[in-house]
Amino acid sequence: MAPKFGTSGLRGLVSELTSDLVGAYVRAFLVACPAGSRVLVGRDLRASSPRIAEDAIAAIRAAGREAVDCGALPTPALALAAMGQGAAAIMVTGSHIPADRNGLKFYLPSGEISKADEAAIGQALERPVATPAPAAGQGARSFAPEAGAAYVARYVQAFGDAALAGLRVGVYQHSSVARETLVEILGALGAEPVPLAASDSFVPVDTEAVDAGTRAMLAEWCAGQGLDALVSTDGDADRPMLTDAAGRVVPGDILGAITARALGAGAVCTPVSSNSLVTRLPEFETVRLTRIGSPFVIAAMEEILAADPAARVAGFEANGGFLLGFAARGPAGPLAPLMTRDAMLPLVTVLAAARAAGSGVAGLVAGLPARHTAADRLQQVAPEAAAALLTRLDASAGARAAFFAPLGREAGCDRTDGLRVSFASGEILHLRPSGNAPEFRVYAEADSPERAAAVLKLGLERVAAALADCGAQE
Repeated sequence: MAPKFGTSGLRGLVSELTSDLVGAYVRAFLVACPAGSRVLVGRDLRASSPRIAEDAIAAIRAAGREAVDCGALPTPALALAAMGQGAAAIMVTGSHIPADRNGLKFYLPSGEISKADEAAIGQALERPVATPAPAAGQGARSFAPEAGAAYVARYVQAFGDAALAGLRVGVYQHSSVARETLVEILGALGAEPVPLAASDSFVPVDTEAVDAGTRAMLAEWCAGQGLDALVSTDGDADRPMLTDAAGRVVPGDILGAITARALGAGAVCTPVSSNSLVTRLPEFETVRLTRIGSPFVIAAMEEILAADPAARVAGFEANGGFLLGFAARGPAGPLAPLMTRDAMLPLVTVLAAARAAGSGVAGLVAGLPARHTAADRLQQVAPEAAAALLTRLDASAGARAAFFAPLGREAGCDRTDGLRVSFASGEILHLRPSGNAPEFRVYAEADSPERAAAVLKLGLERVAAALADCGAQE
């Protein structure tokens, strides 16, 4: 797959993210979007990220803008620093996808770029702008290794130094760019952080599809280390992972619902793939379901805020990334809006709420409506074959009836993003090709975790068989 914009940012193979291509995208961003005179640049811990960051910095400077090198830091920390300075930002990250891939995330001084901005960047790529000679206006380069400090202070100020007192929390560090930040924030909030398994090589942790081996490892750590919970993130720390004391992973959309409720949100925007229990919580007067991807969630949040600037609106995704659209308050102080996907807020909020309730994470989750989800993906799926399968199922009720026969009668079909089929049993199976990798994602929902897992297994098997019939999997 050639590099392209997916659900959030530009993604592609490292071999295709050449210096020329990175430079072209950065120039197009600066031409097409109101980026201003300063651009902050951050990166994750992939081996390819320093080189790509240097390419981005060179392109920024060649365009006569100041490039601020922030080094390695979480994506939400970079966004917070840039918005605080009224500057644009570029994050070099492939998020959760394998190390042979990487990407760019673009931020305006007002926040994450929209799908309209992505389209404008694409149009600018088709009419390249000549790079000015250095003598004609080479931009300055500065360094800001402290750019992540405000991100740490944000949570200490809002939650206080005793919010997590008495909790022993494991930190699965792997290659997350937030692995030290997690330890620092948990410790500052009174917890005893236990660092685990830092890796010198990149580990593609997908918080939305945690494999069985990783789940077993998490459970072993919780038992062996006597942990109250365990936390982690994906590579660039905009997707959280949290387990209870038994090492059971709490789905990201459950984290989002608990966080939104704890912070007093009255309106919630979340992708159609999220657990439908969010529609059953009385605290949320408005629930807006969107296409998958933070730009779509942000657009829905902005629509609500345009109609009512005082709306207490929040957003979250099935991967757990949380977006805060109003001035909230934590146990100890104010919490300013941050409308970009963040892993830290749901981790801290849920842990603090569980401690305050005295129930543990498992008890907090048990108090929600009994709807359970499961998700996984098939990898190395040709995009054109995935699209052809969905087109065939979308066009024919008969084809869907045959494909989904083991799940019973179809009760509804939602085409907001991919194909989300509801059945008379109340179960749901959602099929969707990834927007930024050669993957086919499958989501399932049912009234028990066991049944959700069974529906997911069935969905993966049916999709794999259909793709194999046409030779779509490599």
